[in-house]
Amino acid sequence: MLRIFIVFLLVAIVVSLVAGYVFFYKDQGRSKRVMYALGIRVTLAIILMISVFYGISTGQLSFGAPWS
Repeated sequence: MLRIFIVFLLVAIVVSLVAGYVFFYKDQGRSKRVMYALGIRVTLAIILMISVFYGISTGQLSFGAPWS
């Protein structure tokens, strides 16, 4: 479940990145939509880091290659 949530966060970060690019391209950098997309991306990245730290501390995620 945690891994699915982490993948969802990664996809959401990429979607926010693309949205910020589209807003910047369409608005020529004159609107606040680019800054809102940046704020959402930073918030999602913080949630992602907290989720990874939580997964490592509870043992749901581990260091190492999955094939070893």
